[in-house]
Amino acid sequence: MSRSIVKFAAILLVIAALFYVGLFGFDITDQARVFGILDEDGITQGLDLKGGTVIVYRAQTDNPSEDDMNTVVNMLRTRLDNQGYTEATLTRQGVDKVRVELPDVQDAQRAVETLGSTAELIFAETVAPDPADPNKLIAEKQVMTGKEVKNAIAEYGQTEQGMTKSSYYISLELTDEGRDKFSEATGRLVGQPIYILMDGLILSAPTVQTRIDSNTCVITGEFEPEDAKALAANIKSGQLPFSLEQVEVRTVSATLGEEALGNAVKAGLIGLILVLLFMLIFYRIQGLMADFALLGYIAVVFLILANLHINLTLPGIAGIILSIGMAVDANVVIFERVKEELKLGKTVRSAVDAGFNRALSAVVDSNITTIISALILWFLGTGTIKGFGITLLIGIVVSMLSAIFITKLLLKQTIGMNIKNIWLFGVSKKKPVDELKGGKA
Repeated sequence: MSRSIVKFAAILLVIAALFYVGLFGFDITDQARVFGILDEDGITQGLDLKGGTVIVYRAQTDNPSEDDMNTVVNMLRTRLDNQGYTEATLTRQGVDKVRVELPDVQDAQRAVETLGSTAELIFAETVAPDPADPNKLIAEKQVMTGKEVKNAIAEYGQTEQGMTKSSYYISLELTDEGRDKFSEATGRLVGQPIYILMDGLILSAPTVQTRIDSNTCVITGEFEPEDAKALAANIKSGQLPFSLEQVEVRTVSATLGEEALGNAVKAGLIGLILVLLFMLIFYRIQGLMADFALLGYIAVVFLILANLHINLTLPGIAGIILSIGMAVDANVVIFERVKEELKLGKTVRSAVDAGFNRALSAVVDSNITTIISALILWFLGTGTIKGFGITLLIGIVVSMLSAIFITKLLLKQTIGMNIKNIWLFGVSKKKPVDELKGGKA
């Protein structure tokens, strides 16, 4: 019994510690930190909560087609997603404009740099000042364009045999046409740079080391992780059908702001309290263990959201609140099964084991259907829909694990304390077995 009490207390201390770290974070070393949701660098708020920047682009061509405008939206969406701005929203305006909303970016110039350039991507042998804009460059002799690039990925490792130091680099995959153009150019330009231009600015100017005859090559340099990812994202986004002109760049205040965030948090707390009370009243000691597990679930979700730096909007908060309610539905199924086993006259220990074992398949099946829906929202959705899918997916996976493992672990320790009164496990009255089977014949 004493061992069970010690284990039970240890589990509660771990849950409390996780909850504290999930809220406030924890410094592991001077350079490493586990973030909490209240950390400034943890969760960022979306445009509807914290404001941000709006950029409106216009196509620099007459009467752009529907397909071309859809291509522009998709490519800008790819650039934003590749740089972690999954909560950014893109909408069409009229026949030739695209509106981009970047949450939590108050500096308009930073917003433009974050999105990246919006004109065509060019690999150039030589460059010269743009007569129309002395701050930009044009390609005097072009090698190829972004159309000849299939893929670009930022990777970390050693690019040559015998190297002792790893570094970030960009791995390029070219089309067959791009390979032919690149092979001819790199054969002539060994020891010279090839300029990668976008929107009249040099993204990179790697020096050619040798002739490249394959469909793959690498760009090396003293890249920081974020710089490598940004360069790869800009190259990967490829070739826009036409150049885009920035016709509006402005910062906006929160559309819903602190009041909406406060109301969302209040709704979440009210929902949490009601769920905790419901479980405690209807399932008593089983409900109390489920409540402890629910607090542990919330702590783990906080840690995941903060350390993945999720960009949170109201739909994302809705996903979290929804998953809190669903976090105990597995326990309801299990506890009802435990009560049935207790009514049949089984001991508390065997009833708990049977309840978890026999309800497991139903719990897993019901959660898998929700996980599939969340995955569809995550992979096929964009903007706030993607954010809702991410938070819902995280919540469902963690809640299923907490309901199955943490609750059962806590109940096992309770049983070890010799608590055998079945009323405490939610059974109001112990009925004879023959009565449950239909009474006497």
